[in-house]
Amino acid sequence: MISYISASYVYPVSSAPLEEGVIALDANGLILEILTAAEAVSKGITDIKFYEGILVPGFVNTHCHLELSHLKGKIDKHTGLPGFVEQVIRQRQAKDEEVVDAMEIADRNMYAQGIVAVADISNQLISKEVKEISGIYYHTFIEAMGFNPGKAADIIEAAKIMKKAFQPLNASIVPHAPYSVSDNLFNEIRKEGEVHQDLISIHNQETPEENEFFEYKSGSFLKLYEFLGLNIDFFKATGRSSLQSYLPKLSPSLKTLLVHNTFSSSADLDFAKANHPALYWCLCPNANLYIENKLPALPLFLEAGVKITLGTDSLASNDQLSIVAEMRTLQQHFQLPLAQLLSWATINGAEFLGIEDRFGSLVPGKTPGINLLEYVEKDGEMWITGQIKRLA
Repeated sequence: MISYISASYVYPVSSAPLEEGVIALDANGLILEILTAAEAVSKGITDIKFYEGILVPGFVNTHCHLELSHLKGKIDKHTGLPGFVEQVIRQRQAKDEEVVDAMEIADRNMYAQGIVAVADISNQLISKEVKEISGIYYHTFIEAMGFNPGKAADIIEAAKIMKKAFQPLNASIVPHAPYSVSDNLFNEIRKEGEVHQDLISIHNQETPEENEFFEYKSGSFLKLYEFLGLNIDFFKATGRSSLQSYLPKLSPSLKTLLVHNTFSSSADLDFAKANHPALYWCLCPNANLYIENKLPALPLFLEAGVKITLGTDSLASNDQLSIVAEMRTLQQHFQLPLAQLLSWATINGAEFLGIEDRFGSLVPGKTPGINLLEYVEKDGEMWITGQIKRLA
């Protein structure tokens, strides 16, 4: 059975928007045709369901921590990253039933918010049962972390065991953050990734203290290591920013997602472009505001022409897991055109995850999911209201 839907505008993402365009779908959500209004009339198609709003592809959330969903509302805002990490460590332990229930609710809410694919960070196996039955496509990033270089071999072996346990779901082993991974562990992760041609993700420059630690070995990270009981006498300041210190340790042959980037500079962007050809830059604006009350210097990223994706981070650092909410925040702060935001929210993330054959754009032959966005027009631009309805 073929159904036809239309709206004020259809945004394929891969091509220009169509005013009152028409999408032909089969019962499984497979796109059969995308027509202009005139083409639909010429074919005699009349049984068309029309919506006020914009039809767009399903969203791709390239950074989430599903297993922290039970911490919603429990972590104070505007603490800065070291304080946030300490709170999460103190409060993340909970009964398995509580953790699973919270993940199931978060997963259902993401689906309702039009999210079709998620790159999810995991430190445990507990999210597997939720992901296996979800209507969302998941790629799991198994975080390896350990700043003590002597423990690298044990840490990578444990990560390999977890990766195998996540099968048949897609997973890869990744570094948590530059301040939590030793040189030895970076080397082990790189070797593992190159063998399997894995996707890589790393938290990047989420706080100014991260850069301060690498440049001068000073700042609040020293207190965090003290809280964790770690002796870091072995670490020497590099005299360079965090990104410029660790990026050469990652394989330039692997697609790599840098997450947050709140305190990345133009010099960092230039260094990254010169040293790694397969980078994607994930923005999680609502989490940045939650933790640091600061947004990335987005004009620098636009000027550099880097490939941007969007993420939500976790319910420990966000009030909701909604890509629409992330787009709305960016549009309110930076007056970005809707077409640009949509490419970040859809096709760029799909390309990073290697699933652009199914998701990311409204193209015949794909089952990308279809969302209806409400909007208002202001100063000749479409502004997202935040209201969304999932249609397919």
